[in-house]
Amino acid sequence: MSVYKTKLMPVSHEIKSQLAKLLATEDLVVEHKKVATACFNVHTRVLTLPLWDKASNTVYDLLVGHEVGHALFTPDDDWFESTTIPQQFVNIVEDARIEKLMKRKYAGLAKTFYNGYKELNDEDFFQIADEDLETLNLADKTNLYFKVGNFLSPLNFNSKEKEIIECIDSCETFTDVIIAAEKLYEYCKEEQQKQQKVANLDSHDSEQQGNSSSGEQMGETEESENDQQESPQLQQPEESSGNSSGNQTIPDLSSQEPEVRTADALREKIESLVSSDNRDNVYVELPHLNLETIIAKNSEIHQYIDENFERQKKYIDANNDTTHNFDLYEEVDRSYKQFKTSAQKEVNYLVKEFECRKAADSYARTSTARTGVLDTARLHTYKYNEDLFKKINVIPDGKNHGLIFILDWSGSMNEVIQDTCKQLFNLIWFCKKVSIPFEVYAFTNEWRSPKT
Repeated sequence: MSVYKTKLMPVSHEIKSQLAKLLATEDLVVEHKKVATACFNVHTRVLTLPLWDKASNTVYDLLVGHEVGHALFTPDDDWFESTTIPQQFVNIVEDARIEKLMKRKYAGLAKTFYNGYKELNDEDFFQIADEDLETLNLADKTNLYFKVGNFLSPLNFNSKEKEIIECIDSCETFTDVIIAAEKLYEYCKEEQQKQQKVANLDSHDSEQQGNSSSGEQMGETEESENDQQESPQLQQPEESSGNSSGNQTIPDLSSQEPEVRTADALREKIESLVSSDNRDNVYVELPHLNLETIIAKNSEIHQYIDENFERQKKYIDANNDTTHNFDLYEEVDRSYKQFKTSAQKEVNYLVKEFECRKAADSYARTSTARTGVLDTARLHTYKYNEDLFKKINVIPDGKNHGLIFILDWSGSMNEVIQDTCKQLFNLIWFCKKVSIPFEVYAFTNEWRSPKT
């Protein structure tokens, strides 16, 4: 296995996810998982990208662009029901079509595809370094022609093969892909059958030559038997039939489907880029929530607290507990009023800072526009001033915002909940003074609503 020599740079999965969505012009679901290679599900619209640490950004962008091509141009059809040809042949033709359409749609991707396939070819991802390309079938040659043909010596095609290549190159729709893939498969099947016939003829000829040579050796064999009887101590040599080559089994290629070795080789090499040390990501889909059973209203919370206080008061009265002889609300109300009074200085400071920043932002965004209405106050200056029209200042509306506060009401907040609530009240009073709409939510796992 060759070592990937290209200089590697860290791959930002978040950036690649955004790149895929932008190229697809669709909010695709992009998942980075511990898989062998990139793939796209045209039905669920999920793009799965591998967690690679041995591939360059160029190769990664190549795979992203290729899979986005499926998202844009491969239809969600059960094409395998309308044809019986192997999927590899359809993939070869469809890959050529979508990459052509992607380079047509995004001219900048042409360089990415060129450099990406150059790296794959330089690292022998198609495993053809020691292969005679002329011995490959047309499917393999087609795969190489459309992917790395720029980096190989010119591939030779006969007239019928050129016709099929041109048919593949002219595919614009998926229907064209199926037609071209059928032509490619039928041609490869015919060539495989021809090779089988040639192999059978060669086997038959070698068998006849073996039989004739064995007949000539019969006389020599009889003479050697007499010598062996006179010398029994000599070891008898193993018999060797002259037609041994004729007895070898010739595989029946006519019953086998043509293979696309370069596609299998590319897949195997790409699998080697996956690191076994990466931790797999787990993706989940949030369920649809019924907020009526999750969010309790403010009035419900107050009722719940009031009922709890009443239960405590009844318990104290029933047990004549003099140690808790106080009004449960009096101390709380007094502390709240004191805090509110002391907090007004801080709240007013927040309001002042907000108004200053708001005015500065509004001034910076204010634009002056000319009108076609004469300014009568300037008419007397017409001899030396050309600016005689009224102007208006366009001030954008800055009040288009709101705030949502989330309060942690869990048990672990017990020691800091009072200070947290004080900070929350400061912000609430600030919002009320500057007329900013707001909402406050507290979350806890201790709420026992009868609706849940």
